[in-house]
Amino acid sequence: MALRWEDIDLQAGTLTVRRQVQRKRRDGSDLDKPGLQFSQPKSKKGRRTIRLNMLALEDLKSHRERQLQEKQKAGTRYHDQDLVFATTIGTPLDAQNVVNRHFKPLLRRAGLPDIRFHDLRHTCATLLAAKNVNPKIVQDTLGHASLSMTLGVYSHVQAAMKDEAAAAMDSVFRSG
Repeated sequence: MALRWEDIDLQAGTLTVRRQVQRKRRDGSDLDKPGLQFSQPKSKKGRRTIRLNMLALEDLKSHRERQLQEKQKAGTRYHDQDLVFATTIGTPLDAQNVVNRHFKPLLRRAGLPDIRFHDLRHTCATLLAAKNVNPKIVQDTLGHASLSMTLGVYSHVQAAMKDEAAAAMDSVFRSG
């Protein structure tokens, strides 16, 4: 939600995570400024550069064009903060609104189970593991400080992965 266009290099095909958006609540300590604020990611590993796939690059280019049209349409009402994902007037998106207004209805229309938005990270890690992507690359992509966090929490074992492990053991014993 805090991603800016300056963080994306469409030529190199990379995205750099430098900040995040957090909600400040009216809990006593933040009484003076409730709302959304930008902050640093939780850890050094959270600040990272990710290689984008071709589909993501194409979608970002299309999104940029649509956003420029929205910006032009909004005129002086547009509060340009260079955000990749912003409201139609350029202000930061509220994650809760995105989930409730877009993500949850999308899941229902697709006939998918009701999951948390954060579960997409679990899915990413599991799909990359299923494609035998090096766990260190998965760790770096997710911005985890430790490999044990990536493997222990986010990488879910699938039956096909167990079958591959059994087949690998067969090949070790049969070739030796």
